[in-house]
Amino acid sequence: MSYIDGFVLPVPLEQLDDYLRFTRRVGELWKEYGALEYVECVGDDIRPGEHTSFPQSVKLQTGETVIFAWIRYASRQERDRIHSELMDDPRLSDMMNQAGLPFDSKRLFWGGFMERVRL
Repeated sequence: MSYIDGFVLPVPLEQLDDYLRFTRRVGELWKEYGALEYVECVGDDIRPGEHTSFPQSVKLQTGETVIFAWIRYASRQERDRIHSELMDDPRLSDMMNQAGLPFDSKRLFWGGFMERVRL
């Protein structure tokens, strides 16, 4: 089964268009290197919970939304290969080093997951 990198992060609403342009460019690179799927979702029904929630997990502030994103790979080995090769691609480092990324990377969290059920 596939391997998934999942991401959750806050993005200021006033920078949402910039963020989506940025991630389209980044996603194209991931796909070029072999990722099967690159998906970015913008929060729509993300109310704060009693104990935990998407807004609480990123310390959501007024004027921000939550992004839930994932990249799907054929396997963990493919993910590791793609990630390693991308880290050496100057196009990615140019994008990441631009001043003023359209999100707060200190409140982003991510992890790798083994897919177990797909219907």
